[in-house]
Amino acid sequence: MQKKILLTSFDTWLSEQLSNSSDDLLLELAKMACLPHDLIFLRRLPVDVQLASSRVIAKINELKPDYVICCGMAASRTQLSIEVVARIVSVQSTDILSLDCAESFWQTTLQTTVDVEQLVAGTKAVEISYDCGKFVCEGLYHSVLDYLSQSQLPIPCIFVHVPILNQENLIGILADFVLIINQLALV
Repeated sequence: MQKKILLTSFDTWLSEQLSNSSDDLLLELAKMACLPHDLIFLRRLPVDVQLASSRVIAKINELKPDYVICCGMAASRTQLSIEVVARIVSVQSTDILSLDCAESFWQTTLQTTVDVEQLVAGTKAVEISYDCGKFVCEGLYHSVLDYLSQSQLPIPCIFVHVPILNQENLIGILADFVLIINQLALV
């Protein structure tokens, strides 16, 4: 049975960036005609947690996908990274001096429901990560995981960080990404 998979990517956020590797990977994936899944692409999300999250959540509500794979660029990494958790620190007060008080901030940590160890079995060069980066990637991942949990939607969601793609690593990264998609579709 064909699975409906929502895949997201981000736009660039620096003027010198020609592209975002997460979007580059989805473009390469879209060129492949042999995948047995219904892949829906939500590309070039704005690099803004609230805007990106609202677009992804709206698309989840519209499509009711079987799975969600959010992707983001990680220029400092050399291989795909599957993120296990998303942490958000919230501050109750705008008074910076009150940050000394334990009641002034808290951290919420959400974890994917996917068995990540099983998901990466058989891949050539994929790492499991517990550090989503403290940028828009982590904010989006946390928002989507929170929405799925609060709405009691049984839709597995993962976040994949994508290194800069080049001629030397593209084929291997694409092969590992396809394997991850196929493994996820078995969950």
